[in-house]
Amino acid sequence: MPNKVICFFNSAETWGGGEKWHYDIATRLHLKGYKIIVITNKKSELYLKLAETDIKTYPIKISNFSFLNPFKVKSVSQILKKEKVSTIIINLPSDLKVAGPASRKAEVSKIIYRRGSAIPIKNKLSNRILFKKYIDEIIANSEATKNTILSKNPNLFDKNKIKIIYNGIILDKKDTTEPIYNRQKDELIIGNAGRFVRQKNHSFLIRLASKLKNEGINFKILLAGSGKLQPEIEGLAKELNVDDQIIFTGFVENIKSFMESIDIYVLPSFWEGFGYVLVEAMACKKPVIAFNLSSNPEIIANKTTGFLVEENDLEALTEKIKLLAEDSELRAKMGLEGEKRVKKLFLMDRVVEEIEKIII
Repeated sequence: MPNKVICFFNSAETWGGGEKWHYDIATRLHLKGYKIIVITNKKSELYLKLAETDIKTYPIKISNFSFLNPFKVKSVSQILKKEKVSTIIINLPSDLKVAGPASRKAEVSKIIYRRGSAIPIKNKLSNRILFKKYIDEIIANSEATKNTILSKNPNLFDKNKIKIIYNGIILDKKDTTEPIYNRQKDELIIGNAGRFVRQKNHSFLIRLASKLKNEGINFKILLAGSGKLQPEIEGLAKELNVDDQIIFTGFVENIKSFMESIDIYVLPSFWEGFGYVLVEAMACKKPVIAFNLSSNPEIIANKTTGFLVEENDLEALTEKIKLLAEDSELRAKMGLEGEKRVKKLFLMDRVVEEIEKIII
């Protein structure tokens, strides 16, 4: 049995890709015999999910200014010392400001920063200090994310100590699940799942709906998720007279049931550290379409598992939708190729093996 004590530090209150990654990797390593502790926000979904396991958790609340509180840093250091943590994996920049110094005080052997956002890191003094003094290695979830770490300052961190490890997926063994939507006659069902925030570019999907309607295509677009911009998007759908073609499903707990309900998955995000939802769609044998930016080209094999189009190119994306709408055999072929690609590159067992190489 591995004798390493691994700490996952993630204070985010909301549930997102980073939180899912920490939960998945922590629980999988725990099953392999590692002693795992997680320091997280007591009000978070991550804390609630871990409460259903026998993984030890410590509650904490972190703000952008918590690093100014020496008692906060000391309390984290004491936890790490008590648990004899050998490796810590840190999620957020605000977490790093506290857990980095705390880990050094506790003489943690390896401090790993897991970066999941393809947003350039600012070249400011505080970041240069953090990356020089308090990080031993970085896990980036894509080549695109790795590039943004160093884009503002190539000397911010040793690029040889940045390891790219894609997010992993655990394939559902069940052959079928109940769809969340039952198509009417010969409808083409297009899907998208994500928080209603600017990054996700939902307004593009509403404009896509308007264009498809004008083209005479019988379709529905399912939008799964919630967020502060949902009322704005609902208003745009009414304004463009496509509210009958758009179905707002709310948050979907079982993403496979969502994917089983659609024919094509479209991701119009302006950036993605790693478009995990594309992998989920491909795992369900769905063709995928996204913009040719960020990490999308690392996931989608263009013209094989789906299509890449230029950012906000409504004409090009509409043509790809029409092509797939008219050719069910092409949809099926791309779906099968997508599943093959998932099994080759993105399975969870492979990801965990890569993580083990770093923490040992």
